[in-house]
Amino acid sequence: MTYVVPVPTLPSLPVSGGDALFPVRRVFCVGRNYADHAREMGADPVREPPFFFLKPADAVFAPQQPSGPGGAGPAVPYPPQTADLHHEVELVVALGQAGSDLDPADALDAVWGYGVGVDLTRRDLQAEAKTLRRPWDLAKGFDFSGPCSPLRPAGEVGHPDRGRIWLGVDGAIRQEGDLGDQIWTVPEIIAHLSRSVTLRPGDLVFTGTPAGVGAVTRGSTVTAGIDGVADLSFTVE
Repeated sequence: MTYVVPVPTLPSLPVSGGDALFPVRRVFCVGRNYADHAREMGADPVREPPFFFLKPADAVFAPQQPSGPGGAGPAVPYPPQTADLHHEVELVVALGQAGSDLDPADALDAVWGYGVGVDLTRRDLQAEAKTLRRPWDLAKGFDFSGPCSPLRPAGEVGHPDRGRIWLGVDGAIRQEGDLGDQIWTVPEIIAHLSRSVTLRPGDLVFTGTPAGVGAVTRGSTVTAGIDGVADLSFTVE
């Protein structure tokens, strides 16, 4: 068979502590999974079924040191079509086994490892789409919208269900919470998602963000982390 365009290689994330790569297949994101964030977004944080949106696989990446002279650190480009780019720090779950219609008690068997990611959001586009009752895919799924730390296998970090999650901008803490504050736990999220799609190795799940989301601008330095899991830093350029 002759292809008209080259077959692309899968996007990937580095694995902490070596040269191994984790191929990324799909990226699912959970909306409003912390009660305090639901309130700040004007929603009622009742324990209704979780809802999901997707990012393109190649939107998730590990920020790299700039190759040119004078680079100050890992850089993430400021996207077009927005004047209100927001940060949302999240626990990222990397799946290593397939599964469908999973029970929460078995869901963690599908997990390969974890990382920390930032769901960058064009908030003005999202607000406009909500007002017009339109999908807000392009508010979430633009290029470079998911900077992520190197992943760590569950054999190293366990399956974290407690621990500080935080994000700072230019040295000031903006977001701070605990994984234990999630409305839906990781096994519950995986089980619920597996009833809608067959999960596959390489799928990632961004599990929601605590309160304190806010804007970043060109030149902002973002630092984020989850205790016992990973840290992440980058500069918006």
